[in-house]
Amino acid sequence: MNEKIADIFLEREKQTLSPFAFLTSNTRGREKTYAPCEIRTEFQRDRDRIIHSRAFRRLMHKTQVFILPKDELYRTRMTHTMEVTQIARIIARALRLNEDLTEAAALGHDLGHTPFGHAGEQVMRKCFDPHFSHAAQSIRVVERIENDGEGLNLTWEVKDGILNHSGSDTASTLEGIIVKYADRIAYINHDIDDACRGGIISLDDIPAPLLRTLGRGHSDRINTMVSSVIEASEGENRIAMTPEVGQATDELRAFLFRNVYLNPKAKGEENRAKEMLEMLYHHFISHSELLPSPYDRIRDEEGAPRAVCDYLSSITDRNAIDLFTKLFVPQVWNG
Repeated sequence: MNEKIADIFLEREKQTLSPFAFLTSNTRGREKTYAPCEIRTEFQRDRDRIIHSRAFRRLMHKTQVFILPKDELYRTRMTHTMEVTQIARIIARALRLNEDLTEAAALGHDLGHTPFGHAGEQVMRKCFDPHFSHAAQSIRVVERIENDGEGLNLTWEVKDGILNHSGSDTASTLEGIIVKYADRIAYINHDIDDACRGGIISLDDIPAPLLRTLGRGHSDRINTMVSSVIEASEGENRIAMTPEVGQATDELRAFLFRNVYLNPKAKGEENRAKEMLEMLYHHFISHSELLPSPYDRIRDEEGAPRAVCDYLSSITDRNAIDLFTKLFVPQVWNG
């Protein structure tokens, strides 16, 4: 081909993106240098590496909020990731920011999430490190665990967006900051949907002023929040929400913590999931020779606690239950 397709994309970015967008040609690059791809830019390659990774596929069997629901319509960590990515791309496109960077960071933001959602995260904080976070663990996945220990070798900017998508940390690019907003918009709204489906709350439980500001319907609320981000950020070197919608969004999130995330009815199996993971953690600390590759190499290089944390953080809810059953539940003797 006379002109590389990737070069056409790079030139198009320079001509069409906002002056506040992060251009792919300005990437800090990767830890390991690879020959450029003729048909994809660096952030497009990162997107593909994430989608084809084992960690990404495991997200379909990891808890979002409700542990092991029978109804297939409840969100999983995979469907959450897809909703975050869709919202993030809408915002990036409207603001003429780098959609490929935004998409890659959004797709990778939860790769390090533990089984059983935040319950598993709490176990890792108790057993391994009080500073454990799924965001930092996602970086472990893409640098140290995936590809049989070789990692995905992602660009610096995509990893920065993954690492700083939650908490008080802020990504270095506007695209990375969009992922933080999209994550919150997605989980607030789909968790309301799932909580109503599960009979934990009803829409009438949500304070009426919040519904008047944000909208009563699922799509109405998402549209309000997304439009608010676009309105407050357009033509600015920042990502923000308009004050009224931002305050209502924060209050709705606080409502969810009080009425859903800490609700015993929604968390009925959480304590047993935590106990199970704790027992698995201590078992593999005592029997670290049982760790599969690449966790055996991590054990030899960084110690058993780090390796056991990496291993248990990577497995799915079903893997954890199967492991526990195999190790601790007596089997029926058939004689």
